[in-house]
Amino acid sequence: MAGATTPLGQVVTRRLLDDRAVEKVLEVGAEPFVGTGARRDYHDCDLTRDRSVHDLVHGTARDARVDTVIHLALHRNASDEGARVHDRNVEATRRLLLACEGVEGIRRFVYVSSTAVYAVRSTGSCLLDEDAALEFDPAAPQWLRDRVEADVTVGTRVGTSRLSIAVLRLAEVFAPAMGSQLWDYVQTRVCLRPLGFDPMLNVISLEDAARAIVLAARSPEVGVFNVAGADTLPLSRLVARSGRRDIPVPGPLLAPLYRLRAETTGLEFRYDLNLRRFHFGNQVDDARARDLLGYRPAHPIAWPA
Repeated sequence: MAGATTPLGQVVTRRLLDDRAVEKVLEVGAEPFVGTGARRDYHDCDLTRDRSVHDLVHGTARDARVDTVIHLALHRNASDEGARVHDRNVEATRRLLLACEGVEGIRRFVYVSSTAVYAVRSTGSCLLDEDAALEFDPAAPQWLRDRVEADVTVGTRVGTSRLSIAVLRLAEVFAPAMGSQLWDYVQTRVCLRPLGFDPMLNVISLEDAARAIVLAARSPEVGVFNVAGADTLPLSRLVARSGRRDIPVPGPLLAPLYRLRAETTGLEFRYDLNLRRFHFGNQVDDARARDLLGYRPAHPIAWPA
């Protein structure tokens, strides 16, 4: 599993180890993290380097008889940009997928994407299924462009690769250290939202996100799957349940105000990355995951207020 040192990766590992049918979990991360045991083994690997990925997949993974690969390693900091970040998000995903296709024992590839890849507009359906348009706006922040490109990179291999491929588009994982924009948004006592708008949002807990990933890893089903969380609520309610106060502000003021907030506090929330969903919401249809993977959200967010 690539991305094992993230909070989500750690919960996925625990769920896998709870299943006695799982012989071993091979954890992969960039950090010098030690997490070895009778049924788990950790390897630090730079997925941006061809040789490192080749040695990992054709050496370590093949020797460990890995048959399923879960990839959830994406750069989480929304303010970081440039070729190095793109390589980590997109090229590393392509590199890992192609390497897995070259190892006969690997049969399943699960890529963890995000519902953020959908194009959110004022027109069109308010409930997005897996065939909805993606956000291909070249002016979008790199954080979003990279996720769309990585999602498409894996999605185009479904049906043509010898691997059984599942792409999971998760609702936003509302938890610390997950790169969640909404989590970062509520880290100050006052949260500003666009005047006249209170969109409906869906967020998912770490436990439900991990459960969906494990179900996908066990399943033979291929294709793209939306994964929704147990909590669907207006933005103002999300703020209130986080123990914060929201203040409606004219839309044009929000981007400069939140740029100033980022500069003074170091927090990562970017209004330009959230502008459309803060006006129109981003609800998704998760019927495919329910019907084919057997997924149902069961763990609501543990709200502080």
